[in-house]
Amino acid sequence: MKAAVVTDFDQAPRYQEFEDPSGEVVEVLAAALSPRVRSQAAGSHYSSGDELPLIPGIDGVGRTSTGELRYFLLPDTNRGAMAERVAIDVRRSIPLPRSSDPVQLAAAMNPVMSSWVALRRRAGLKRGQRVLVLGADGNAGRLALQVARRLGAGEVTGIGRDGAGLVEAGARADIVLDYLWGEPTAEALKAIVPARVDDSQQLTWVQIGSVAGLESPIPSAALRAVNLRIVGSGQGSVDPGDIKKELAAIAREVGRGTFDLQARAVPLSEVEATWAVKTTDRVVFIP
Repeated sequence: MKAAVVTDFDQAPRYQEFEDPSGEVVEVLAAALSPRVRSQAAGSHYSSGDELPLIPGIDGVGRTSTGELRYFLLPDTNRGAMAERVAIDVRRSIPLPRSSDPVQLAAAMNPVMSSWVALRRRAGLKRGQRVLVLGADGNAGRLALQVARRLGAGEVTGIGRDGAGLVEAGARADIVLDYLWGEPTAEALKAIVPARVDDSQQLTWVQIGSVAGLESPIPSAALRAVNLRIVGSGQGSVDPGDIKKELAAIAREVGRGTFDLQARAVPLSEVEATWAVKTTDRVVFIP
């Protein structure tokens, strides 16, 4: 079969022949390129190993041998979704209506899931609470604004890298969804903590992404001066069973067009030329 294959963590995947998978195999219809997949292909994600060759891709939409459409999540594996065929664990997948758009679902499921699961399973969002999204100028961050509103947040504020509006929103926020980390998070905490209207009001800070840095110098005073709770949301911190419980609801919302996300379908054969191209659309590879 043909696949996108990483043979060097410092180079883009190349379209080439690869051995067929064995087990419960689906024909891949669509697999999205995301920051998570980029870090997987670069060997820099916290779950990454050093085994090469590697087929990137952590999720996708596929067709089973019986013609059923399924959205699937893959465990830690070097045999990812960016291939003509992939072996899946049916327990980590859900059936989809035959009318589903594979490209749109593949594009939206992962970024929607990042904030949906964070709010539902890590932050315990209550209707009417105030949510601040740090890094709202990225694809996942923009979707997080929509997800928070859909799940019942009373006030939702997006903060970009310029930090405009950070102090005002952070002074009363109940939950922060952080897609940046690194130095911006440390600076955000330094600005928000002194501005809190009620120091005893719990502020749940959910670390989701790290596009601004893998490490952040969190000021110790931030943990003592206010009721601050820092948690992570991602692979390993949320039980796979809990994630699966959310998948059907997320897929329904994506299928209804609830969330605004522009997807761009690209032939998998163009993976090497497309990999490093900057775009605001979510690139989805179709074998």
